[in-house]
Amino acid sequence: MALTMGAPLLDGCVLALLNREDLYGYALTQRVKAVLDISESTLYPVLRRLQKDGCLSVYDQPYQGRNRRYYAITRRGKERLEQIRGEWRQLRDSLDRLLLKEGTGDE
Repeated sequence: MALTMGAPLLDGCVLALLNREDLYGYALTQRVKAVLDISESTLYPVLRRLQKDGCLSVYDQPYQGRNRRYYAITRRGKERLEQIRGEWRQLRDSLDRLLLKEGTGDE
């Protein structure tokens, strides 16, 4: 059984990568896929939603006679990333206490 990742955590992963540098879609997909088992088609709806929500801006840049669409994090995206990071820390700490705590012998 594999643990699944919900939309907010996937948003956080995308925003965290774009907080480091602007990326075009394929490069972003490859970086996420290096860590998570997701299909390439999974990320594009995430990118569109984050753009619609004002968390990302896009721009085109020529590359070998074609345009690449780059994604950049906005101020709203940075705020959303910090919110997700805070929620992640709370969830991680709670799960660590639940899953990793050794028995006390009181059971």
